Amino acid sequence: MDTILETEGLNKEFVLGGFPRSIKIQALNNVNISVTSQKPVIISVVGESGSGKTTLAKVILRLLQPTSGRVIVSNQLVAGKGAKPDKTEFLRTVQPIFQNPFSAFNRYRTIDMYLYETATRVLKLDQAEAVRAIEEALAAVGLEYKDVRGKYPNQFSGGELQRASVARALIPHPNLIIADEPVSMIDASRRMIIINLFLALKQEYKTSFLYITHDLATAYYISDYIAVLNHGKLVEFGEGKRVLQSPQHEYTKLLLASIPSLNKKWTEDLDWNAPIGATAESLA
Repeated sequence: MDTILETEGLNKEFVLGGFPRSIKIQALNNVNISVTSQKPVIISVVGESGSGKTTLAKVILRLLQPTSGRVIVSNQLVAGKGAKPDKTEFLRTVQPIFQNPFSAFNRYRTIDMYLYETATRVLKLDQAEAVRAIEEALAAVGLEYKDVRGKYPNQFSGGELQRASVARALIPHPNLIIADEPVSMIDASRRMIIINLFLALKQEYKTSFLYITHDLATAYYISDYIAVLNHGKLVEFGEGKRVLQSPQHEYTKLLLASIPSLNKKWTEDLDWNAPIGATAESLA
């Protein structure tokens, strides 16, 4: 069995302000996640804003150093004491997909330049090999090289640009792709295109995903495993369907209760002539 992802005693502390009025914020508090599998998996990390989801992603991506603890991906130590600093080897193992595709690309550079750099710098491919790798990755996400070549970010929709981001991440054939809120900036009608793409790529490329989200509906649909974070603490972890169908922690239950449902009817009588901003409680 391969260790897809393991975090051991992972802590990340931020210090705000200067002495003597500094404030310590525990963004990650002893987070322990362990997933071993012979097949690729999708692990969702869910929680409200400020729960530590993005901090966890940044630590795994080595954009932040952990205060203590370590991270193992595909049996390799990638973060924490003793982790090797070889950036190229790391990028062959782990690749990111960021929340805002428009900020992931410089508007003054063409999209194919980013894809070409990934192919040549990470995989050390020559020009012809790089083009073939780019064509393969773009085809996997439903795009063609001729439609991307020479074009700038503002010539694409958000969904198309995010698919280009996925293609860029696929070029090195990484073991793990970390997708931080990858559909939050995309039109709602096109979000499932990206979600279903992850499911297809998991099988086709044998790549695992760490899916960071606050959307429990897509997490339920896509996940093999779900980790629930609250104020930097891992409050619940397990197989996706089990966690969301039979939650054990009160915070997970609270998250599920907050999902709007078409099966629930508003039963309170409201005064529609009341001032805007009035609540049901204030009208009682």
